[in-house]
Amino acid sequence: MTTATTKSNSTATSNSNVDPKAAQVEAPFTDKATEAAHHAVDALSTRAASAEHSVRQGASSSAKTLSEKQAIARAKFNEYSGKTRQLASENPLATAGIAFAAGMLVTALIRRK
Repeated sequence: MTTATTKSNSTATSNSNVDPKAAQVEAPFTDKATEAAHHAVDALSTRAASAEHSVRQGASSSAKTLSEKQAIARAKFNEYSGKTRQLASENPLATAGIAFAAGMLVTALIRRK
């Protein structure tokens, strides 16, 4: 019985040790598919990095342009609000008349709907 057990153990041990060369010979399709997948992933990674760089550059440019336009809009707003205050303080009766007319116009438009 000892011999049978030793023989079955050595068979199990030899079956668990797979020869790496035999595995490569048995799976050429898997190797080719793996290599193709790696190439595809590398190409996709390169394209994604390029796209990300372009998007980041565009966003940075847009943010810069937006902040410039915002500064211009603030300057114009401050200029025109100052002129409006000056006009209102120089002509209070005309200002009240304009405000009344604008209120009547808005009221008429709201009632129609």
